[in-house]
Amino acid sequence: MSATTVVRDARDLLDEAGLDGAFLVRDLDTGAEIGFDTDTPYPMASLVKVPLAVAVLERIARGELDPAAPVDVLPGRITTPGPTGLSRFRHPARIAVDDLLYLSTSISDSVAADALFELVPPTAVATELRRLRVDGITVRHRAGDLADTPAERLGPDHAHLAHSLAIGAATPGQGHPVAQLDVTRANAGSARAFADLLHALWRPSAIQEATAARVRALMGENLHRQRLAPDFTSDASRWSSKTGTLLHLRHEAGVVEHADGRSYAVVAFTASRVPAVAQPGSEATMAQVARSLHDHLRTGALPWWG
Repeated sequence: MSATTVVRDARDLLDEAGLDGAFLVRDLDTGAEIGFDTDTPYPMASLVKVPLAVAVLERIARGELDPAAPVDVLPGRITTPGPTGLSRFRHPARIAVDDLLYLSTSISDSVAADALFELVPPTAVATELRRLRVDGITVRHRAGDLADTPAERLGPDHAHLAHSLAIGAATPGQGHPVAQLDVTRANAGSARAFADLLHALWRPSAIQEATAARVRALMGENLHRQRLAPDFTSDASRWSSKTGTLLHLRHEAGVVEHADGRSYAVVAFTASRVPAVAQPGSEATMAQVARSLHDHLRTGALPWWG
């Protein structure tokens, strides 16, 4: 099957599931790629916690932060479905910087992430990415800002209305009245930019090896495995990733390492046109599309972009 056909079929699968998206699969050793809409920016949602972890760990490696330093964290006291970890705590806690990294990256705890953003603000994370020559990822605000959306204001009984707003109010230029969905105001990045970041973490780069190794381990411990993991996890492969979810957005970026030594970055950004909170079919389709691109590339086909 040609690359053109693989990409066309992938787009058709997404469209049938009510999804728009950008996908990229890259062989981390040869640089060969296959994907589509790879340079289209998307709001990152919780994917921002990966560059945050990189920035914090780079400061630790330089001796500017102590990983064992305790941080006093106020509870999130969030009762709506979705958030995890400290976000649901009811009482203050004292947690080491290194443990906040685990909570933020592996569990996607936004309260833990914001405790780290207090130490390394969004502007400093953005500066760190530029220093490391990772382009195309814009970090503008803290993770907690993601919680202030119509979904939280309307409540779970009217979540479909929040999703309808998210879907219907976007402009052709990817603007949006909801700030977290407007690529000019949100934390944003493209599939290619995230593949570049993963490449820098899994292969030698300007990122210090201690930093890269720790981020790889944290992504390998990701507890959210309902999206791409079912199609990339086996006894002969290891899947390490970070998910991102915000209203109608469902993302995942990760690396699959096969027992034969070959490794592939896999990035999937999607926006649903279906106003529903639970969409397991959409997540299964995301995995199917990502796997089809991966399998085509792994057979040795030439790189192609749609």
